[in-house]
Amino acid sequence: MAFTSTHPVPAEIRVNSFVRNVYNWMGAGLALTGLIAYYTAHTPALAQIIFGNQMVLFALLIGELVLVFALSARVQKMQASTATGLFLLYAGLNGLTFSFIFLVYTGASIAQVFFICAATFVTCSLYGWITQRDLTSWGGFLFMGLIGVVIASVVNMFLHSTGLSMVVSYIGVLVFVGLTAYDTQQLKNMALTQPDGLDAAVVRKGAIIGALKLYLDFINLFLLLLRIFGAERE
Repeated sequence: MAFTSTHPVPAEIRVNSFVRNVYNWMGAGLALTGLIAYYTAHTPALAQIIFGNQMVLFALLIGELVLVFALSARVQKMQASTATGLFLLYAGLNGLTFSFIFLVYTGASIAQVFFICAATFVTCSLYGWITQRDLTSWGGFLFMGLIGVVIASVVNMFLHSTGLSMVVSYIGVLVFVGLTAYDTQQLKNMALTQPDGLDAAVVRKGAIIGALKLYLDFINLFLLLLRIFGAERE
């Protein structure tokens, strides 16, 4: 006769498993974005299709926005496999549009900035994880800062001001440094409050949303740092 253990899974094991899944999916998304971006930049015909036709580029950008909003707003109503597929699709589309960095910046500066970004991200994420300070109050402030960065960036598309671009980039770095710590702490709180025995599909969807948030923090931080420190091709 078989017996099934009714002992709850220790909280530490649940938290570690959940967080590991989040960072695994985040890493998978970043790897997919990087590979597709590199391949696209080194395939002239594909790069020409994307950057030689504004309608194609705008369609890709709109598609990315739709995917982010769909995942964020409707993830609880999706199958876990659907949420995972949409996240990977979003990462893939980002690879297509972000391929421009290989066309604009030198490979050496891209690698250098990537390591700077990775070190900054890890440091901020660790702070968000281990700090005893409640970062909840940061949320509203950081959101307003993000809105300000977006508005200023849109305005500068018409002004073409190098000075404004640099100011926005530095402010943007501060915003995403804060968001990395904030989102990490929110992720930790989510993991700690998960009840034992929660359905695996629900846990997967939570991990995908966590991965999406950290992925966006990393990608935006990288692009802003690249704008500041990147060396353009001659």
